[in-house]
Amino acid sequence: MIYADNAATTKMSDAAVQTFTSLLGDTYGNPSSLYEFGQKAKEVLEQARRDVAESIGARPNEIIFTSGGSEADNQAILSAAKMGAGKGKKHIISTAFEHHAVLHTLNKLKKEGFEVTLLDVHENGLVTAEQVEEAIREDTCLVTIMYVNNEIGTVQPIKEIGEVCRKHNVTFHTDAVQAVGHIRVNVEEDNIDMLSASGHKFHGPKGVGFLYVKKGVRIFNLIEGGAQEKGRRAGTENVPGIASMAMALKESVENLDNYKTKLTPIRDKIINGLSEIPHSALNGDANSRVPSNINFCFEGIEGESLLLLLDDKGIAASSGSACTSGSLDPSHVLLAIGRVHDVAHGSLRLSLGEDITDEEADYIISSVKEVVGYLRGFSPVWRDLMSGKKEFIL
Repeated sequence: MIYADNAATTKMSDAAVQTFTSLLGDTYGNPSSLYEFGQKAKEVLEQARRDVAESIGARPNEIIFTSGGSEADNQAILSAAKMGAGKGKKHIISTAFEHHAVLHTLNKLKKEGFEVTLLDVHENGLVTAEQVEEAIREDTCLVTIMYVNNEIGTVQPIKEIGEVCRKHNVTFHTDAVQAVGHIRVNVEEDNIDMLSASGHKFHGPKGVGFLYVKKGVRIFNLIEGGAQEKGRRAGTENVPGIASMAMALKESVENLDNYKTKLTPIRDKIINGLSEIPHSALNGDANSRVPSNINFCFEGIEGESLLLLLDDKGIAASSGSACTSGSLDPSHVLLAIGRVHDVAHGSLRLSLGEDITDEEADYIISSVKEVVGYLRGFSPVWRDLMSGKKEFIL
């Protein structure tokens, strides 16, 4: 089986598994307890905090451990909104192709009287710092723009966007769930005030993530209760999960150069191979994308049928975000970059892992070509396109 859906979740690394299981045995104390069992757990927790902070160029006291990226997104956005409202600022800037953890939170705020500007995304899957600057107003309290798009893998100009936000004294948050552990991220150099990340996207466990909050940026509790995480996030910390996430992140950051060197040519090989399929199109910029991501549209087919037949051939892929895989609607990301409904329905996302081989890449190319051809063979839409009853879009 070729697993090509790493953007949905990754396999835990051996080191992360070892860290997790070893802590289940004798490091079971509550890190808030003062006796030895608790203090042993606290030492592990704080070492993990130091490792996570170092991996993104932050300070340990700027890291809050969460249950994952969605919780971190919610806490960051709702905190900035509350701060803004207290100053009479209720305008937020984001983009039309954010993850739903961001978009749904913004919709909630709209019902509470906030005004949200969603920037248009260019056809290449990118927004610009100039767009952000043009949208900033006197009452803007937050800019929240993802670092890497979860479906099409495009890398946004985060440093430049952060510079604009600093210039106008506007808080800047980035959902970096698909960036951290895949490309070099430095919160200081990138002018980031808040950043969300999730362990299972870089070979850590599910159900654990973190929120970076720059010193001086005020944060409000999303979960009330005890005084864990210096009173910023209640609930006894998942020490084995946090420590194994920190181990996975440390490993991933140390191997970033090798990751890029290996995956980029294989990614480009698959892109070139799939581009040979008539009436197909790569979604997102060919160069400004993470090394692991490939996203295509194929005219005249349905993405779900494509995925099921690829599964029969031993290839695990997706047609978009795992969080919306049960939806029959076309991807909001593809619609945001200008794909029409009929084309957006026929999408395929391949997100590669470090263990992919050239032989497996060749098999993916040949299998997708075969399945697309097979599906088009009995598609009434394809027949209409070929007969001229409908015009090709791609």
